[in-house]
Amino acid sequence: MLTTEDLGAIALLLPEVTAIRRDIHAHPELAYEEHRTAGIVADYLRGLGLEVATGIGRTGVVGTLRRGTSLRAIGLRADMDALGFQEETGLPHQSVTAGKFHGCGHDGHTAMLLGAARHIAASVDFDGVVHFIFQPAEEGLGGAKAMIEDGLFDRFDCEEVYAVHNWPDLAAGHFQTRTGPIMAAADRFELTVAGKGGHAALPHQTPDAVLAAADLVMQLNTIVARRVPPQETAVLSVTMIQGGATHNVIPAEVRVTGTVRTFVPAVQDRIEASLREMAAGVARSHEVEIAVDYDRYYPATVNAEACAARALAAAAAIPGVEASRAPEAAFTSEDFSFMLQARPGAYCWLGQGGEDHGAALHNPHYDFNDEVSGIGIAWFANVVREALGR
Repeated sequence: MLTTEDLGAIALLLPEVTAIRRDIHAHPELAYEEHRTAGIVADYLRGLGLEVATGIGRTGVVGTLRRGTSLRAIGLRADMDALGFQEETGLPHQSVTAGKFHGCGHDGHTAMLLGAARHIAASVDFDGVVHFIFQPAEEGLGGAKAMIEDGLFDRFDCEEVYAVHNWPDLAAGHFQTRTGPIMAAADRFELTVAGKGGHAALPHQTPDAVLAAADLVMQLNTIVARRVPPQETAVLSVTMIQGGATHNVIPAEVRVTGTVRTFVPAVQDRIEASLREMAAGVARSHEVEIAVDYDRYYPATVNAEACAARALAAAAAIPGVEASRAPEAAFTSEDFSFMLQARPGAYCWLGQGGEDHGAALHNPHYDFNDEVSGIGIAWFANVVREALGR
């Protein structure tokens, strides 16, 4: 599928793609603040002669490339937003903005898709339409959903959609995806335990919100073990307990916060129902009130069988790439899931691990591995050939 000319053309692109990536890395922008990044993307796509639309889902960008007579269309997606914590890499292209950092590699995803747009526009023969989708706010604020609600697929209809994410747990040059769930649904819960507050020396006069919260945390950690069928998988983690200000006062309020990760809607339903039942039971037994705020913010990321096969075939055709079925799904989450609910497609992992790139995603020492950019560009190009080739 890839010719010697293709490989040569992609190799010539890599210095430009790396420069773009490192510039975006040095100037990170958080969710829905990606104005500079979106401007770079839009200007680059216009320079290629593509049709460009901006402001979709607030800061999203779509570039459209048409070739031939067919109206068949696919979407290729990259995310643009950074994370809100401090970088500690010490690299020359380190973030210049305190407390903002491309610690998940979205700078690399954006640069790869820009490089793919240039290569596909110049060198790939196909019959149809390719929409290059640059999405804001993947990190917890649902930029994919915002783009869809803003008419993404009404304005830029796609038969299929594809995305790739760098994956430090895989060695550079390895590529994986799978049919069905590949990333988990993500739920967030906050339980507010309300007592009365009072003197710690007189606990009999005060419903104890701390004791109730402790009981609740212990019970919540039995849900997966005792309420979820053993053949299913799920995670429930309590991640914050907040309450109290001094040693001799029983606080009036304690907040218990955490996350739930699942792959199957029935399991998700069972866990939420169990959490609500346990909160009600603890409230009665401790004579407190417990308010439950439960937010299902990202659904599971579920690949269509035919699209996952197409994605693997596109990767396997790249010299030196080892393409394989992912043996299991990850409990991390991804808002590309909203696009896969709207259209069939596939989400994939591109290995970037190596001696100098062993840091995990969301780690202060993480940096995207520019050496895998050529693989990403080649993969996007092969997906277009697989889906729309003449």
